[in-house]
Amino acid sequence: MEDTYELREGVPSVADFRRLRTDAGLSDRSPEAVTLALPNTWYGVVIHHEGTPIGMGRIIGDGGTAFQIVDMCVNPAHQGKGLGKRIMAALTAELDRRAPATAYISLIADGPARHLYQQFGFIETTGYGSIGMSRVIGS
Repeated sequence: MEDTYELREGVPSVADFRRLRTDAGLSDRSPEAVTLALPNTWYGVVIHHEGTPIGMGRIIGDGGTAFQIVDMCVNPAHQGKGLGKRIMAALTAELDRRAPATAYISLIADGPARHLYQQFGFIETTGYGSIGMSRVIGS
């Protein structure tokens, strides 16, 4: 069977970014926020199927000490085909290639996605009694 999926470096358009997130069950973001965010991506990839973006992942961070993997998603109609692994492989390869050896890489795993991230060396707890916390502006 021919592989009809193509992984491309970069970020999707604002409209595609919002669609990819909501199609995958992630929360939407305002067009204004996405317009500000996408150019600040340290590294990103988009999976295309027959020319249409159906998955993505991004790395954000300061370029030296701290990075975070964000916006990992694949359209549900295309899940179960190893596309999340392809995205993570590209992201972690770029981190291994360009990030300093002492960089701290973090992510938030939603539900069973933690099993995918564990395959790439991420651990479920940060150790030393640390706990992940978050805050949404306006909440």
